[in-house]
Amino acid sequence: MGWLYVLPGLLVYGLFLLYPLGRAVQISLYDWDGLTVGTWAGLQNYVDLVADAELRGAFVHALILMVFFAAIPVVLGLGLASILNRAKVRGLGFFRTVIFLPQVVAMVVIAVAWRRIYDPVSGLGPLRGWLGSYDLALPAIGLIGTWFEIGLVTVLLLAGMGRIPGELYEAARLDGAGAFREFFAVTLPSVRGEIAVALTLTVIAALKTFDLIYMTTQGGPGTSTLVPSYAVYDRAFQIGEVGSAAAIGVALTVLIFAITFVINRIGDRSTA
Repeated sequence: MGWLYVLPGLLVYGLFLLYPLGRAVQISLYDWDGLTVGTWAGLQNYVDLVADAELRGAFVHALILMVFFAAIPVVLGLGLASILNRAKVRGLGFFRTVIFLPQVVAMVVIAVAWRRIYDPVSGLGPLRGWLGSYDLALPAIGLIGTWFEIGLVTVLLLAGMGRIPGELYEAARLDGAGAFREFFAVTLPSVRGEIAVALTLTVIAALKTFDLIYMTTQGGPGTSTLVPSYAVYDRAFQIGEVGSAAAIGVALTVLIFAITFVINRIGDRSTA
């Protein structure tokens, strides 16, 4: 009878996640403009996705953003959290609150603020005009992601480091370990679970980012910052190719699931 306790949760999960996902898969198999009766297309929308250089580029851009949203914040967050944890900084609670603040601000607000920083006329020094550059627009978006995610990562890692028994550090020091050896021998292995959580959250944020792109570049200049989530919006609501948009969305969902599954499997093995 234990299943009765989880039944309400399963019903909500199925109604708000599994059913919409199933409908998206169904729609992706049709050539449909969202208004008239759709026609069966089979896997053609997926074939077109693979054959379309613009859409392939959008997925490549999303993978590049993963470096800025996930890899760089984790590396910087590890260093910053280690320094703060080792130095036992006074007012650490206040610092955690301040560095975490971007997470509680709407991304639309952040995007508008950074758009002004990148403004060609009134922007901030060397960052002026980056959003209008074919070569710099995507790194400019990535820089916003790094700034946004580093606080979350640092707070997560600080929480993990705070639970490491002090005896482990004392034993390492007795063995003659310096700061760097302590980090790699004690700190890093002890926070692999937190690293996996941080990577999962930031990778998902990188791959599904839409509001930031919409408010800053709308995929431009050209298609230099086009990402799958914005391509879904463009195909569904601007061009009227709902079936193609659904196929992109399904492919993005599979990609997110695959990457996060690998991250969590590695994290589970590391903590086993």
